[in-house]
Amino acid sequence: MTSLDGKVAFITGVARGQGRAHAVKLASLGADVIGVDICKDIDSMDYPNATREDLEETVRLVEAQGRRMIGRIADVRDQDDLADAFGAGHARFGRLDIIVANAGIVRLTDSDDRRSVWRDIVDTNLTGVWNTVEVALPAMRTAGRGGSVVITSSSAGLKGTGSDRAGSQAYTAAKRGLVGLMQALANQYAPEWIRVNTIHPTGVVSGMTMNATMERLFAAAAAGEDTGMASMQNALPIAILQAEDIANAVAWLVSEEAKFVTGVALPLDAGFAVR
Repeated sequence: MTSLDGKVAFITGVARGQGRAHAVKLASLGADVIGVDICKDIDSMDYPNATREDLEETVRLVEAQGRRMIGRIADVRDQDDLADAFGAGHARFGRLDIIVANAGIVRLTDSDDRRSVWRDIVDTNLTGVWNTVEVALPAMRTAGRGGSVVITSSSAGLKGTGSDRAGSQAYTAAKRGLVGLMQALANQYAPEWIRVNTIHPTGVVSGMTMNATMERLFAAAAAGEDTGMASMQNALPIAILQAEDIANAVAWLVSEEAKFVTGVALPLDAGFAVR
């Protein structure tokens, strides 16, 4: 794959899962990384977020590839906080070539506070992506070298499944909204050779999917309860993907090998969308 030597990537949700995999993969190809993660739990969610130690481990893994990383704690819902974190990295590295707006949360269980669940998911998964682009894109545009923006949507962003749970509804709405945002950005900035695409993974091994809450949901589904999990199956005979599978696709999207690819909603879903 084309080298990314000398390039700099800004990645959100970088402390574990897909975000960490993106950071390590891009670093292996020569990129330095500005990475942020909230590193604290969100009260309305039903599983733990990454920790400061997780973020430090991502930094260590990037440095093991021979590259540099600025890892900062920041909440994508807070644009000022996010801008400070990005600014610190940009001041050190002096450029920006790649944005991977990856941070996201989900809740698939019932909640007594449906409004908080809806608000926190939409604020993180949709507004958080807009905030990410808002704080970082000006640096990319000012440099005049073009660049690549990859937005992590989901298989749910292409195919909604039935649910009465606020978390599932909010997740699907936010991930579908990212496609519209991507198309608006792709059209706006194509004349500047800034490419914008969404990726749509099926289930991926991460802290979001591998936790006690998800284990209980799958066990209940296996016992015949209506948890909504039965509809979340892939066409290919693979139950879940590895984060590195997604990172390989992202590395291609941000490379010169995909220099004409923009405005695309790319399924990375083992056939989920066609099932």
